Amino acid sequence: MNQEKSVSRYAWIVVGLLVPVALLNYLDRQMIAAMKASVMGDVSGITSDKAWGQMLGQFKWVYAFLSPVGGYIADRFGRKYTICGSLFAWSAITWATGHVTTYDGLLWTRTLMGISEAFYIPAALALVSDYHIGNTRSRATGLHQMGIYCGVILGGFTGYVADAPALGWRWMFNVTGLVGILYAPVLLMVLRDAPKQMTATEVESKPRVASALCELFTNKSFILLVMYFTLPAIAGWVVRDWMPVILQEQFNLSQGRAGVSATLYWQAAAIVAAFFGGWLADKWMRRTDRGRIYVSAIGMALIIPALFGVGNAPNLNSLSLAIASLVLFGIGWGFFDGNNMPILSQIVRPKLRATGYGIMNLVSISFGGFADVGFGALRDRNVPLNLIFGTFAAIALVSVVLVLLIKPQKKLQTK
Repeated sequence: MNQEKSVSRYAWIVVGLLVPVALLNYLDRQMIAAMKASVMGDVSGITSDKAWGQMLGQFKWVYAFLSPVGGYIADRFGRKYTICGSLFAWSAITWATGHVTTYDGLLWTRTLMGISEAFYIPAALALVSDYHIGNTRSRATGLHQMGIYCGVILGGFTGYVADAPALGWRWMFNVTGLVGILYAPVLLMVLRDAPKQMTATEVESKPRVASALCELFTNKSFILLVMYFTLPAIAGWVVRDWMPVILQEQFNLSQGRAGVSATLYWQAAAIVAAFFGGWLADKWMRRTDRGRIYVSAIGMALIIPALFGVGNAPNLNSLSLAIASLVLFGIGWGFFDGNNMPILSQIVRPKLRATGYGIMNLVSISFGGFADVGFGALRDRNVPLNLIFGTFAAIALVSVVLVLLIKPQKKLQTK
């Protein structure tokens, strides 16, 4: 009994240890969006929004391609070393980004950051699911995701840092890189993989590449979850990467204020929603094994009107409508984002969860990269924002149907 209490207590310690890593993971990748004007003015060779979108997309494509590799390594060889190695590598590359002087150099550092960061999220979420079985899984996942949202919020404030003459965008990359480099060895000493409570048969079933892919891609619910995870992310990445620029140009805001307005409100809403959505999903699961699916579907339904509001706010010259719509988007996103790994855990066995999430990242973030490039090209052609975001809203509507078609497996409810 004492051992069970100790493991349960450490399960929440694991979440606490990983929240700062999740924060750095998204701060290091997100802050460049809030400092676009400063970076473009200081780094030679960036000539258009399409070129900027290409740089953003480069990170995503590399990150996406290697996410299944990172997930497979975490499933087969352990979560701890995958997480700590990823943190150290991307932090060193973040520091190096603060020293680039050309567009080609920026492309290289963003490519290397995509490689190094790809190993973290699948391993971290799988580790959280390993420790949190049953009625704490959505809450634990939601708390971890709150670190991501805090990272995006801090990233929004970096526009002010970039504008400060005594600091600047390079200073920000140097500092956050050093913080991650110093935290990595500390995490290595205190983080542990979950205790192995498996039979000999289960130990032998550690996945080989071919068998893992076969098992996942013959699972209809997994295919539906991949599609569900991907379609809303197209809009999600555009909101993260382009909203500071949209608000700055459409409402004549400073770089600092635009960065904060584009991130603070909706990410703060997502933090609250992730916590409440996790609690609601765990509670709903006591009545039906579709509880997490229903909470996620509610979140997606909220995203639909939010996208319409974001797209039409510039035409109505209403910054208030844009911010209110972003808040609604954040609420929906928190419900959606905090339940993806818990839903995956209901349809895929434990030793395939990091691999499965890596594949979800592969597809989702690949489309996110195309969205960045495509959105930049559409901006160069002056395509109306309400048309673009109206299309995103229609895609979100399809996503609601997809998640409701997923069928949980009862035998996985306590694993």
